[in-house]
Amino acid sequence: MTPEAARQLAATGVDAQFWSGLGDGAVRLPQCPECDRWVWPAQPSCPGCLHAELAWRDVEPVGVVYSWTRTWYPFVAVRAADLPYVVVLVELPAAGNVRVLGVYAGDSADELVVGEPVRGQILAPSDRTYGLPSLTWARGAPAG
Repeated sequence: MTPEAARQLAATGVDAQFWSGLGDGAVRLPQCPECDRWVWPAQPSCPGCLHAELAWRDVEPVGVVYSWTRTWYPFVAVRAADLPYVVVLVELPAAGNVRVLGVYAGDSADELVVGEPVRGQILAPSDRTYGLPSLTWARGAPAG
């Protein structure tokens, strides 16, 4: 996928509000206003009650590691210099435990633990992210 195609898809795809939310500095996820189910990955309607319209809500980017993997393969050429890097699947309790992917912001040699608390940080667009904002995760107990 070209950077232009990635930006076009982010602007027009079913998850466009997720990407615009990151651009606004927020993690924004869809929730059904009828049955309150969180829906991620984004879909055009609720898979639970089939309500045709979802509401997009800002969610605090605090969760726990559900899974992770250390990546040694450059899926896109612009990330080759970052190898190895760690991709984390994070469960968000504030959003019905939906799971969101992101890159781990710590040392790529770290051994993460399933269930470990993490906090998300939104990074500004860069060439490495095809001009899109990105969500990274760092170890850390939730505030509060």
